[in-house]
Amino acid sequence: MSLLILGLNHKTAPVDIRERLTFGPDVIVGALRSLTDHPVITEGVILSTCNRTEVYCTLDPQASEAQIRDWLGRFHGVDPQLIASHLYAYKDRDAIQHLLKVASGLDSMVLGEPQILGQVKQAFQTACDSGTAGRLLGRLFQHCFSVAKQVRTDTAIGSSPVSVAFAAVSLARQIFSDLSSQTALLIGAGETIELAARHLHQHGIGRIVVANRTVERAHLVASQFDGYAIALTELVNHLPEADIVVSSTASPLPVLGKGAVERALKIRKHRPMFMVDIAVPRDIEPEVGQLSDVYLYTVDDLQGVVDEGMRSRHQAAAQAMEIIDLHTDEFMAWLRSLDAVTLIQDYRQRAENIRDEMVARAHKQLAAGKSAEDVICQLAHTLTNKILHTPSVRLRRAGREGQSDLLEAANQLFALGQDLGQEMGPDGSEPTAGADSSAFTGTRTPSCPAETLARVAGGMR
Repeated sequence: MSLLILGLNHKTAPVDIRERLTFGPDVIVGALRSLTDHPVITEGVILSTCNRTEVYCTLDPQASEAQIRDWLGRFHGVDPQLIASHLYAYKDRDAIQHLLKVASGLDSMVLGEPQILGQVKQAFQTACDSGTAGRLLGRLFQHCFSVAKQVRTDTAIGSSPVSVAFAAVSLARQIFSDLSSQTALLIGAGETIELAARHLHQHGIGRIVVANRTVERAHLVASQFDGYAIALTELVNHLPEADIVVSSTASPLPVLGKGAVERALKIRKHRPMFMVDIAVPRDIEPEVGQLSDVYLYTVDDLQGVVDEGMRSRHQAAAQAMEIIDLHTDEFMAWLRSLDAVTLIQDYRQRAENIRDEMVARAHKQLAAGKSAEDVICQLAHTLTNKILHTPSVRLRRAGREGQSDLLEAANQLFALGQDLGQEMGPDGSEPTAGADSSAFTGTRTPSCPAETLARVAGGMR
């Protein structure tokens, strides 16, 4: 089997193309079953987010990515040629490496973001529940979860702020080491405020208040994080409660002046306030920064933190790639070993079939009254010849034709070169270095010492 990943993401396709190839919760199970019903596919997992759609599958080595692309187009009612230029395909080692990068956040729009790992886990669980993830993909995805965890633990890929909202919360945590007893007042209800609320909630903020001109919109944000909403006209009344203020509105004029903050500080008995003004133009009058009990940061102040965070994450990404490359090679080694496992199983099955045939013949000879000693000697001789006949013929031919590489491979495979004397002899002792190995060619009947016969006969009984 070969591994294949076919997909597109925010770097290869515009949003209108990504939208047309999304697998929603209502179709994902049917899509997985349709995928694995394809004659060349044996296992399948589908990851579908707002920024990427990827199909992971195991398939016949002779199969082509075009077959999977055609399936993807047909399922969504899109001409496969229309999407061909937006798709990427990774096979075998490249596929393993790509999945590890995706799960570790190295292929995300925001480098190192943690949400993607949860989405990958959910995609795999859906495939397991649908019965489309088998042994190979099961092993691959469990491996990828382990590697992603190691990347998070051993590098700083997710610890540095790379968004203004994240930077604001990171600074708040430096000023208030424990956020659980603090109140955050968020002014506005846009994407940045929602992201700030999410980060604050994740870091255990005690209380969240969201103020907005439209209370309904404020309530939509606040309700996600156990907070409550107020109208912007109530802002001054709630300001004294706030230990942390984050403001991001579209107001052309400041919504907080120096006087309102001074009054709030008096009510707070000059307990410090941390304020972040992300808006352009500013929501908080610059003079507020002159107050001794206020830590005021603007979007420009935070941009420096974000830039430093991005530099830190890029350094961590280089470390993460070293981990990913190591574990990609590790999984490839396991994948290659599957060929050997199949070969060993086939070889053992052939030997066991020969053994069963010879044992059945020996039983018939014993039942016919033939002596046990003769039967056992004949059994050993015939069994040895049958097992070694084909390899012996091939090795003789290799010798005649000068296939030294095949002879050397056989030498290593059967450990013949250094000396057979390292193997145990037929009587349980170590044979001498010059022990006769002509039985390998099938030209001689091995001797049958009495004690060996007794052991074999005992085993047959």
